[in-house]
Amino acid sequence: MCTVVILRRPGHAWPLLLAANRDERIDRAWDPPAAHWPDRPGLVAGRDRSAGGTWMGLRGGVVAGVLNRPGSLGPAPGKRSRGELPLLALEADSAAEAASRIAALDAGAWRPFNMVVADAAQAFFLRGLGTGRPEAVALSEGLSMVTAHEPNDLASPRIARHLPRFRAAAPPDPARDAWAEWEALLADGDTAEGIGAALSVPPVDGFGTVCSTMVTLGAGRVWRFCAGRPAPGFFVPLPLEAA
Repeated sequence: MCTVVILRRPGHAWPLLLAANRDERIDRAWDPPAAHWPDRPGLVAGRDRSAGGTWMGLRGGVVAGVLNRPGSLGPAPGKRSRGELPLLALEADSAAEAASRIAALDAGAWRPFNMVVADAAQAFFLRGLGTGRPEAVALSEGLSMVTAHEPNDLASPRIARHLPRFRAAAPPDPARDAWAEWEALLADGDTAEGIGAALSVPPVDGFGTVCSTMVTLGAGRVWRFCAGRPAPGFFVPLPLEAA
């Protein structure tokens, strides 16, 4: 169960802050975010070596990520890889256009999924339920949290534990290179309330948190990435100037 945290602050110098942890099988090979697709100029994304898609990507001023829904982990015969979906979304030049493109697809081609697409002006949550068309819902100003469930759904132990903590924390400040409070939250692997409440999942039966991301958009573009389970001080900025 991956996690995306998104803070929208219209009118701020950095109106979009996004953080995400990727939970996956430890033995599923992947490459850190980079320009892996020569036929997609400007795209920077992590690459899943098994299916060739991505879980999170950035092109221009648009960021897109995909998550599973409950009970839909892994591939299924006859279904396309959900890692294609951020690549399709990032063919668009705005979050609104990206959401419209995904909402026009046949959701039955993929196992159930959640998505977040955003730019400095707007952000959208999309749910694909395995039939019909995906549904796009605008995310309002302020902080939202998405897991395998609906945005801000307190029935999710992870959201119930961490949503108020993110709302109380000092958000990242790229101008001061200040990221500490969100880095610490992303690294929280406390399982006292059950493993489903941990934001950084320790390896259990070959599954756990494998990497972490922070993206900020507005006065510029910053992508900080941690390969492996997140830990404060281990996030590094990715080179985006040429992308």
